Amino acid sequence: MKKRIILIIILLFPIYIEALEYPSINSKVVEIYDMTDNKVIYEVDSNKASSIASLTKIATTITAIEEIDNLDEKVTITNEILKTVRWDASKAGLKAGDVLTYRDLLYASILPSGADATNSVAILSSGSIENFVKKMNELIKKIGLTNTNFVNVTGLDENNHYSTASDIRKLLAYSLKNPTFKEIYTAKDYTLSNGLKVESTIKRYSNSNLNTNNILGSKTGYTGEAGYCFSSLSNINSHEFIIVVLNADKINNNYYNVIDTVNLIAFLNNNFKEELLVKKKTLIKELPVELSNIDKYQIKATKDIKKYLPSDYNINNLNIEYKGLEKLNYKNKINEEIGVINYYYDNELFDTEKVIINKVIKIDYIKVLKKYYYVIIILLFIPIIILLTKKRKRLKSKK
Repeated sequence: MKKRIILIIILLFPIYIEALEYPSINSKVVEIYDMTDNKVIYEVDSNKASSIASLTKIATTITAIEEIDNLDEKVTITNEILKTVRWDASKAGLKAGDVLTYRDLLYASILPSGADATNSVAILSSGSIENFVKKMNELIKKIGLTNTNFVNVTGLDENNHYSTASDIRKLLAYSLKNPTFKEIYTAKDYTLSNGLKVESTIKRYSNSNLNTNNILGSKTGYTGEAGYCFSSLSNINSHEFIIVVLNADKINNNYYNVIDTVNLIAFLNNNFKEELLVKKKTLIKELPVELSNIDKYQIKATKDIKKYLPSDYNINNLNIEYKGLEKLNYKNKINEEIGVINYYYDNELFDTEKVIINKVIKIDYIKVLKKYYYVIIILLFIPIIILLTKKRKRLKSKK
């Protein structure tokens, strides 16, 4: 049997009436994902397929990491490879004859968004860009991306090359689980084996008035079709967030892919945090106790119950459900597990704790006597009745 208890603690917890309003942004497509809680908390057209520019290189990089056995293997850049790089692509500055490692090429792909490095990884590891693209598409199917297809490794506009903010977020979340990818993605600069220093493009897209300190890692992108794009990783009040914005504008030399992201991070920082919903030792339920030295056993929260929520959270959305024994008696022992407490917010289970008896429950003999008074009387008189019955039988037999 289960019962749901709703706690409304008006004096301790404020109830907000007005809903949060996210800041106005220029980007046409947005998705904000709380990686810690595995939850999308805001989106605008995040499932709309479009060009994604150099965010494609996220897929290129994680595919290379999974396909190449030794990232520190040395390879040589050739003229033939460099000729495959389109004139309008961003470049890291590689030259024919450079001897580099695959690891170098991945840093040069992500940080300065070098198409020369990206094409080099594809051709040197798989024989051709086409072969490598097949592996990229195989990987996204394995991850479960259903609205993405690649035809190149750089993200330059081509027919049938597309994705969505939602799919890019899923791809990035998958990729960040790989320590090598995360190390590359969160680097701000890196020196290649040939001495060339490469830097993250976030510096190119930022200005002195823009605080990008909360952006732990990022990948930018731009094409005519995609507009200005940005993916980022941030830590906001102890939660990791992925923010993907697509199709932003550049106005008066201000890049709104980065400006929008910085504004969204500031908004999240000011409005999302761990909220205390139930204090430790809060009474959850009382159970009746039979024939013991106590009449009620109090079930209390054994810890502070917190949840990461927006500042307009509503305590009325908190539900507490106790599942377990509905009554106890002196036979229940200390340290015995008798049930669980489930904590729900908006009908979503977010925490649970076991209910374990933490005190000795003793028998109360007076209560036992009172409850079983008639039974005891009967039990006491049974031997007398038996004796009298036997005596009467003996008397009858003598007659």
